[in-house]
Amino acid sequence: MKSLHLLVVSLFVVLLSGCGYNDLQAKDEATKSAWAEVLNQYQRRADLVPNLVNTVKGFAQQEKDILIGVTEARSKVGSINVSPEMVNDAAAMKKFGEAQGELSSALSRLLVVTENYPQLRSDTLFRDLQAQLEGTENRITVARNRFIESIQAYNVTVRSFPTNLTAKMFGHEVKPNFTVENEKAISAPPTVDFGS
Repeated sequence: MKSLHLLVVSLFVVLLSGCGYNDLQAKDEATKSAWAEVLNQYQRRADLVPNLVNTVKGFAQQEKDILIGVTEARSKVGSINVSPEMVNDAAAMKKFGEAQGELSSALSRLLVVTENYPQLRSDTLFRDLQAQLEGTENRITVARNRFIESIQAYNVTVRSFPTNLTAKMFGHEVKPNFTVENEKAISAPPTVDFGS
């Protein structure tokens, strides 16, 4: 009887060690961590926007429509309720991506307009803000790539045998990936030309 009990416990331990539960949990946490870093970098960019707008406003009052567009896009980004659970909701991810795309587009238009103002381009504060924005765009790209890789690793685990059985048993589903409209265009940092 004792040996049968020991055999059952041993068999149960062997089955559990190969079920992938811990691997699923680790990869789920990795996706949440990677998503938090994406949000962190987007927040960094959003925090730079008011300073950039105010600096440009001092030099380019007549560009009011562009400045309002950037401010409204930033406001839209800020109105989206983000959480770690967002990575499980494809519609929320799409809405977030669209808002970030609008902000990227508005910032690009703003930087194009600043080319018409040589005094603005020579302003130290503006140059510093522009450099911070470029660095932040690069950080966003890196964070998004890490997030995409973590989602891929998680989804492969959820869909692979035998962990797919454990995933179904515990309600783990494939997570949507983060995409944005015109991703290639907005993932490139804005071009800065201090010449002329």
